[in-house]
Amino acid sequence: MWRWPVVEKKKNVSNALRQKVFSLHAKLIALAASKWADPHMNPSLADAIEKARKDNVPNDNIERAIKKWSGDDKWSEQISQIVYEWYAPGWVAIVIQVLTDNKNRTAANVRHIFSKFGWNMWESGSVAWIFPKKWVVTFSKEKVDFSKIEELVFETSVDDMQEDDEDIRLITSVDNLKEVSDFFKSKWFVPESVNLEYIPNNEVEVTEFDKALKIVKMIEALDEDEDVEDYSLNAVINDELKKEVNDFIEKNTFRT
Repeated sequence: MWRWPVVEKKKNVSNALRQKVFSLHAKLIALAASKWADPHMNPSLADAIEKARKDNVPNDNIERAIKKWSGDDKWSEQISQIVYEWYAPGWVAIVIQVLTDNKNRTAANVRHIFSKFGWNMWESGSVAWIFPKKWVVTFSKEKVDFSKIEELVFETSVDDMQEDDEDIRLITSVDNLKEVSDFFKSKWFVPESVNLEYIPNNEVEVTEFDKALKIVKMIEALDEDEDVEDYSLNAVINDELKKEVNDFIEKNTFRT
């Protein structure tokens, strides 16, 4: 399963990606502030501000984002959160969430990316059933012992446990979030984040080099698009093939 919420990427963060992360946080803050501009009275805004600060968004950026939704500075274009659903040959599916102040621009950009790599757009709901929304409770490996979490997880209603080099992710249903969260807090394990995410309920193994290459290059294009907030892909590429693809891209990347 391939899923990278853009605003949480930590490795090899380029200046361009950092600016995109700042921009996405500003949009999330603006979206929350449009309902009420006082974080003390608006839990969604308070949460958006906290997440922005965790990603080192400067306070000036946060204040500007809030101000743009009040008084004379209010944005003329409202921020919209839109979900797109696409299929690739072989029934690989992806769901993409965007944050945009220009729907036409974003739709054109997304269509261009997927058309370039041979994907087909489907009607709303055609792909979403593959990606039910679940809560993801994330712990940093720098702050918690993986073996302790692994030991405790069997006492909870967690559906799945995943890890990478930096994080431990506990996936649970919407109904069980409070139980899981309260349990770990009672054991003095405080999560880095708690997010509602699209989690695929089936996976498609990709074994062909050309198809894997197109998927990796498509992911790069999504990461570079300023409006793409999040995406979930049900493709699985084994480590050997992924390395072969990455080595090919590295070898054929033009550098000035």
